[in-house]
Amino acid sequence: MDFVKPERLKNGDTVAAISLSSGAAHYFPHRYEAGKRQFEETFGLKVIETPHALASDDWLYAHPEARAHDLHWALQNPEVKAIISTIGGDDSVRILPYLDADLIQKHPKIYMGFSDSTITLLQYLNAGVVAINGPVFLTCFAENTGIHPYVKNNIQKLLFDAEILNYKAAPNWSEQFLDWGVPENQNIKRDFVENDGWHWIQGSGSIEGRLIGGCIEVFEFLKGTQWWPKSELWQDAILFFETSEEKPTPDSVKYWLRNYGSQGILAQINALLFARPMLYSDEEKLELEKVTLQVLKEFDREDLLVVTNMDFGHTAPMMPIPLGVKVRLNPKNKRFSLLESAVI
Repeated sequence: MDFVKPERLKNGDTVAAISLSSGAAHYFPHRYEAGKRQFEETFGLKVIETPHALASDDWLYAHPEARAHDLHWALQNPEVKAIISTIGGDDSVRILPYLDADLIQKHPKIYMGFSDSTITLLQYLNAGVVAINGPVFLTCFAENTGIHPYVKNNIQKLLFDAEILNYKAAPNWSEQFLDWGVPENQNIKRDFVENDGWHWIQGSGSIEGRLIGGCIEVFEFLKGTQWWPKSELWQDAILFFETSEEKPTPDSVKYWLRNYGSQGILAQINALLFARPMLYSDEEKLELEKVTLQVLKEFDREDLLVVTNMDFGHTAPMMPIPLGVKVRLNPKNKRFSLLESAVI
């Protein structure tokens, strides 16, 4: 597929904040406002809200059609140059019957989110438009005491400078949670620990392919539906997965991966990437790597390049990953590089 790229961001542009699933921005307004302020000040942008971005969980749950219409509103609004999620959630799959995918093609704007935003990211991918698995307003952009330099630098290079990025591991990371319900916690810097880098656990040769991926649990919502990624998207793909804060067991991930093997997807892809799993013990992280290699052996993919402990999941900081963009991975020098820009 030939992918359409959205236009890059420029100083002074307007970005729309959107809530396609959770109403967390309604319940933690100080957190949302911190993310909005830090984002505006860091990148020189203006943030506005879609009509229902600050609605409650109950209201959003009862009105999936309004959530879809918020996306339509942002796509068709000439003032809006990019759309970024406030946070994830667990039911944006319910907007799909109301989603006009043609509008994504007619108005190819930057869309960025992660976790439950995987639903929308994959509809961009099906429409042939590049979208970004990346930071959102209530998490990375609202990072206590300021946006992490790793996030700032990668967003600047990818979405403003249209740079062909050579990704590097973050120097440190955190999964510490300071209660969002206590506004004073916003002024307390979280504890970050040293990053031991990405784990290149299988594969030897340099490979290339187009990125496809997101939250592995959210992919489960789409299996067997008309919104599952088109078959051609899997061929020679670089498949990346993150796990959520709900912490699926390594065995659950093993069973899901077996389904990808049974579908023939593991036979088609060129690499498998996993984000650092949130809330896993060191033993559980090793078990996740073990079962991943076990499933690949079951489907004769002991040649497949596998990298784990990467910085794009539910831990912080996270790098923005552009779906639909060509990349190269080289285990010899441990490099993960774009082969083209994500925006124009």
